[in-house]
Amino acid sequence: MELWDVYDINKRFTGKVIDRHSDERLKEGEYHLVVEAIIINSKGEILLNKRSKFKNKYPNMWESTAGSCIKGENSLQSMLREIREELGVIFNESDAVFYKTLRDDNAKDFKDIWLFRKDLEIKDLSYTDGEVVDSKWITIDEFEKMIDNEEIIPTIDFDKEDYKKCLEL
Repeated sequence: MELWDVYDINKRFTGKVIDRHSDERLKEGEYHLVVEAIIINSKGEILLNKRSKFKNKYPNMWESTAGSCIKGENSLQSMLREIREELGVIFNESDAVFYKTLRDDNAKDFKDIWLFRKDLEIKDLSYTDGEVVDSKWITIDEFEKMIDNEEIIPTIDFDKEDYKKCLEL
């Protein structure tokens, strides 16, 4: 069971909680909170992760670390948990820089995007939750080519302009 806190259109917690896997769906004007991490190394490359071939949506495609906030978590707590679960890496709250929030009325979510600057060795990552099977560092040009070649999931909310902005932060 995965419980989600429900937010209103202004991103205020409503007090309502729903089970992600139940038949109950978010109603008009209700949203849940999701997070996405942009991890950049000292060379200005971003870290992408390859989704497992067993994922229902977008198997074997590349993405950044992302996931849903669960009941009682704030955005940053959720982001740190997702990185730990998907990559086996522990970041501290002080490592995070908030980048932006997006609202998707179709998906009924708010997405908080967080920036992390860290030099990680791919060999030191551990994929224990079965969602991620590989990772790689890519340049801005490689990122653009991967998007053009549809190798990156279409739901990634980060583009070349965001990449450039994050390099300046």
